[in-house]
Amino acid sequence: MGTVGPGTGTGTDEIAGERRQLINVAYRLLGSVTEAEDAVQDAYARWYRLPRSRQEEILSPGAWLTTVTSRICLDLLGSARARRERYVGAWLPEPLPNRTEWDHAGGTDLAGPAHPAHPAVPADPADQIVLDESVAMAFLIVLESMTPAERVAFILHDVFRYPFAEIADVLGRTPAACKQLAASARRRVSVTRAPVTATGQADVVRQVKEAWETKDIAALVGLLNPAAVMTADGGGMVGTVLHPVEGGTRIAQYMVAIADKAPGLELLERSVNGVPGLVAQRAGVVMTVASFDVSDGRVTRIWAVRNPEKLRPWARED
Repeated sequence: MGTVGPGTGTGTDEIAGERRQLINVAYRLLGSVTEAEDAVQDAYARWYRLPRSRQEEILSPGAWLTTVTSRICLDLLGSARARRERYVGAWLPEPLPNRTEWDHAGGTDLAGPAHPAHPAVPADPADQIVLDESVAMAFLIVLESMTPAERVAFILHDVFRYPFAEIADVLGRTPAACKQLAASARRRVSVTRAPVTATGQADVVRQVKEAWETKDIAALVGLLNPAAVMTADGGGMVGTVLHPVEGGTRIAQYMVAIADKAPGLELLERSVNGVPGLVAQRAGVVMTVASFDVSDGRVTRIWAVRNPEKLRPWARED
């Protein structure tokens, strides 16, 4: 990716134009908007520290930036396990909103102002991430089970279509070794079933919302797979269960208990990472973002993010 050769121009606009792609790569590698932004900023800082003569030797600045960003992410992934061992409770990826739903559905306006220096560029890096199947929460959870090298090889090749010869430059391995890493990662993904259609999931999520609002435990139990698992991420900053809640009945009871303790909580149907989910807010402030995995008309997994640091993309900016 860091091909060098006769200079093809290193204008500021050309370099800045790569930011959206880099944010998309970094978020899929890290599962964190904040860390993705930091990684991209670091890559740009390294670019601007290069002597002008070196910049002009680089045939594709965008490819160079992708290589450097990916290497930074690889280092972060390598240390993530240790950092997450110190994390309070379960760690979940940062959920992403679909701004257009909030802007036009009559709900809270989450868009915020345009960046004053770059009005055409969203101020929040989360706005630049393409919401497709490769950022669905269920998919990101599978990515968490991969080794750092597997994750980099898989994301760069299978999602962004980079050739293994270029991925080898990121990982410091042979193209053949990178191909094997991607194949190993692909096997992890293949054991997961095909996702339900958005319409089918939206129907189930809507029924969960209605049963939750009416505190109908029996209805909730009917909507949850008996072996369902709910995982919550509060990061030690807000009250939540520190360990997954297992079993449809226990989850239903827990959900109703939450409703009893949180009067005035409003549930909204919103896309979470491009998939139908629920957002709980109180007095216009988003408190929880819930993602769901649905199979055969029943919820099998619930991922509830409550850590306020991970909900910044959902916060209203006045």
